[in-house]
Amino acid sequence: MWRRFFHRRSKKEVSFEEILLDASNLPSFNQGRMEGKIELPITRRNVGLVAVVFGVVAVGFLVKLFTLQVIEGSEYRSISDANSIDESIIIAERGVIYDRSGELIAWNEPDTTGLYSFPVRAYTDRSGLGQIVGYVSYPLKDKYGFYYRTEYIGRNGVEAAFNASLAGENGQQLIETDAHLAIIAEHVVEPAIPGSPVTLSIDAKLSEAMYDIIATSTKQAGFRSGAAAIMDVRTGEIIAMTSYPSYDPEVMADGDDTALIEQYNNDDRFPFLNKVFAGLYAPGSIVKPFLAYGALQEKIIDPMKTIVSTGEIIIPNPYDPGNPTHFTDWRAHGAMTMREAIAFSSNVYFYYISGGYGDQPGLGIDKMDEYYDLFKFGTTTGIALANEQAGVVPSPKWKEETFGEAWRLGNTYQTAIGQFGWQVTPLQMLVAYGAIANGGRFFTPQLIKGATPKYKDIPLNRESLKIIHEGMRMTTNYPGGTARALEKSYLAIAAKSGTAEIGAENRYVNSWAAGFWPYEDPHYSFILMMDQAPRSNALGGTKIMGQIVDWMHVNMPEYLDLPANDVPVSE
Repeated sequence: MWRRFFHRRSKKEVSFEEILLDASNLPSFNQGRMEGKIELPITRRNVGLVAVVFGVVAVGFLVKLFTLQVIEGSEYRSISDANSIDESIIIAERGVIYDRSGELIAWNEPDTTGLYSFPVRAYTDRSGLGQIVGYVSYPLKDKYGFYYRTEYIGRNGVEAAFNASLAGENGQQLIETDAHLAIIAEHVVEPAIPGSPVTLSIDAKLSEAMYDIIATSTKQAGFRSGAAAIMDVRTGEIIAMTSYPSYDPEVMADGDDTALIEQYNNDDRFPFLNKVFAGLYAPGSIVKPFLAYGALQEKIIDPMKTIVSTGEIIIPNPYDPGNPTHFTDWRAHGAMTMREAIAFSSNVYFYYISGGYGDQPGLGIDKMDEYYDLFKFGTTTGIALANEQAGVVPSPKWKEETFGEAWRLGNTYQTAIGQFGWQVTPLQMLVAYGAIANGGRFFTPQLIKGATPKYKDIPLNRESLKIIHEGMRMTTNYPGGTARALEKSYLAIAAKSGTAEIGAENRYVNSWAAGFWPYEDPHYSFILMMDQAPRSNALGGTKIMGQIVDWMHVNMPEYLDLPANDVPVSE
């Protein structure tokens, strides 16, 4: 059979008609359609060859299939089983932080170290913003590569206070890996939603300038630390804030520079403490305008009545008549009215109107406490940042609870001049002076630009406030005024100085400057506190604040309500 299948005939018969076909007949055929061509049938041999080829290929496929499924099947099955699909978190990118002018002060950058699979936080190089901005801790994985902390955590400052807005929402993805943990494919199931940007009311450039001036003054005069802030008394927005010394947020976020972090932790000037609202200090004479307001309201003294300071008052000692108590003034001011007493910062005048002396009655500590409460001392302001302190206002109850002793007249005198047990934050004073400036609107300090103002109106007597304003203005432009460093030809400022004696034997002082501008139409209140300088120091808070105002005049006159072209070229 196979022989017959492959047998080929050796002869081919030719018909008679084919013999008679010659070249003359060819032109009548359409050769394009194969006319005039003789076709030979496919031979059985050729068909057989094709069948053999296809058979060989089929056998090869069957052999390979047998090898993969039977001989090597278990090996490939184990490899396949080793491939896995895992769920993974997509860390949401954190919102950026701008200052009020649109300058970036916190943002995100790709990690160049290879430690993280998400953006790392970057911070401005401007000095003095560490406690305001704060820093973050990063998401963390365990040794198996699984996240056990899936969020950036805001630590301190704005990063903590507005963490909910900045954080965003994490996404989810599926990751397929092979047996060698190499990623084969990634599939996003739910994209991450970035955090929202935050625009602060703080001006970074102005805050840095205040910080640098405070830092220079601290080294020059031997202060331990300092803080300052400026608030818009029409909206409650904090325009500038700084606390010296500060820290670098990026160092804290990265956590690599352990030596510097240890230095921060061991610094007795507390660089992590925002002294504006979390530090407590004896206020000294900056409490006097509030006592003066109470005396006017209670009508215990006519503002034009003259009180004479000879440099002290003497109180008999019933327990030791030969050893009377002397309550001193910082100098003998002579005769003065209330406005002049504010300008001169006379202790004697405020001894008279607080505890009384001679024929002049005083408010008494209970009434004094009512007016201190009116101006919100001893309570927090409600700022969004953490660790705000309430402070201490001396009172008979406080003394009894603290020392187990009864209140004495001398305690009233000391409380009147901001000594004894007083403890305030600079922010409390900023808000209180803001209320003096705007007529009784007590703002909750705002850190977000354009935020809806929050405040409580407490109607203050306009005539009494006018006297306080005039006394504060005289502090800067009247002979003998204690804030003459704030007398500026280009701006009318109302101010009050303060010097609080602290430490063993009163060897150190806190120096303050407080007030508002412009005098005629107040727009901003300010506070500056310099902490713990030697008594011999001659560089007071008003001089340092004067340097800040001069810097603003040259560089940022808009915050003095001055047109930009009003700056002298020489400055």
